[in-house]
Amino acid sequence: MSFDVSVIVAALPAILSGLKVTLGIWLAATVLGAGLGFVVAALRHFGPRPLSLGLRLAVEVLRGTPFLIQIFLLYFGGPFVGISLDPVPAGLLGLTVYAAAYFSEIFRAGFAAVPRGHVEAAQCVGLSRAQIVRRILVPEMTMLVLPQCVNMAVILVKETAVLSIISVPEATAVISALGSQQYAFVEALFLLAIIYWGLVEACGWAGRALETRLSKFRFA
Repeated sequence: MSFDVSVIVAALPAILSGLKVTLGIWLAATVLGAGLGFVVAALRHFGPRPLSLGLRLAVEVLRGTPFLIQIFLLYFGGPFVGISLDPVPAGLLGLTVYAAAYFSEIFRAGFAAVPRGHVEAAQCVGLSRAQIVRRILVPEMTMLVLPQCVNMAVILVKETAVLSIISVPEATAVISALGSQQYAFVEALFLLAIIYWGLVEACGWAGRALETRLSKFRFA
């Protein structure tokens, strides 16, 4: 048995199409999940106690169950409660909510890590709560949580592979189908490993570059 590169070359258009779907869902879920996670963290940090407890429970449930089970429940169980989605929207929604749960914990820890004295100083000069969040908490928190956010983005790019279970035509689904059709399992798995490794390395490089660029704004 030999490694047949021609199988990959012949299916390159389909592979690129699957990679495009993977990148689109990953980037959208990361951005939307981070935004939603920030809102959840802010509500837990500043909101009334009943709301904070409710959000905490939701976050713990999402973080305490595998993403595979969550996406199964959303896609196959959703119609029973009136939520019927096509594979791509279901995958995007599921990955976004999953990401938001983890991002909310990252941001919540970031809020708590900002020195209390900085907030008190802002209050002394008459800044409102919204101004304190915008001018004090968010800039300082960004530097504190950036490495964790990059790590979460790396996790999310690998979690996109789970979406093949609900027929999302992303890279794993397309390349796995290619391996089954052409009996080229080694070639398919090798290509998948290279693709995800490349995406993870690119994400890590971008995160390090951003951290270096923002390091001049680091607070003592």
